[in-house]
Amino acid sequence: MRILLFGATGQVGWELRDTLAALGTLRTTARGDDADHSVDATDLAALRRTLEIAAPDVVVNAMAYTAVDRAERETDLAQRLNAEVPAVIADWAAANAALVVHYSTDYVFDGRGDRPYRESDPPGPLSVYGRTKLAGDEAVLGSGCDALILRVGWVYGLRGSNFLLTMRRLMGEHRELAVVDDQLGTPTWCRSIARHTATVVSQAMSRDRRELTGVYHLAPQGHTSWFGFAAAIRDSLALDCVVQPIPSAQYRTAAARPGNSRLDTTKIRATFGLQLADWRHDLRACLADLDVS
Repeated sequence: MRILLFGATGQVGWELRDTLAALGTLRTTARGDDADHSVDATDLAALRRTLEIAAPDVVVNAMAYTAVDRAERETDLAQRLNAEVPAVIADWAAANAALVVHYSTDYVFDGRGDRPYRESDPPGPLSVYGRTKLAGDEAVLGSGCDALILRVGWVYGLRGSNFLLTMRRLMGEHRELAVVDDQLGTPTWCRSIARHTATVVSQAMSRDRRELTGVYHLAPQGHTSWFGFAAAIRDSLALDCVVQPIPSAQYRTAAARPGNSRLDTTKIRATFGLQLADWRHDLRACLADLDVS
């Protein structure tokens, strides 16, 4: 199996290097030198050339514009990376009988529902980030390629920029922090995403993948608020910081966030037999790596 990974230096992409390498011949791409091939994702012609040269059986797209607030002013760049790039990948895959794995986001929903969102629920993104990611999903599905779209949210790890690393830094600098308590979701470790992705790809390539094409929600069990996540980080790291809950109205951001980001994972568990751990279990496993490092 020839696998081409885009975004190999990001949070999820970095973890995918290990999990995908076990499935076949892996080629990695990213901007810069820390990958097999350097690719400027804003250059769509270069992207097409990379696909033609690699001629993969599977394309995993872990590349995205994820700066949610900055996307409100960098709309064109967000559109290019989140919508146009997936469209190019999907069109190539459709013409060359390749499987595409693409990552979506909980931010395609407006968050006004009172239960975890199912794949069949209508989207209603509140931000540029959410709208451009939804456009990417639609481009992939509309291309006619065999595609697995894995919708994730609240991604964290020990690399890059994320809530875990931000809270760890701020709690070392301040004795007290205020964190939003009325936005609900499920913290998702990037390594778990990578491991489950490998399982899904392996099964898709050994089964009738046409029957598997579509959107799947991928998240650990359970849910919490940003405040609850922050408190769990503090307690796990034994940091001396008071964390106070506040409503979203007291923490203004450029981009609106959904109040409910919970994802229903019934479909992916039933289709691929995934065993999803509780988010607290994954957090402890992630922080154990921090102790080792």
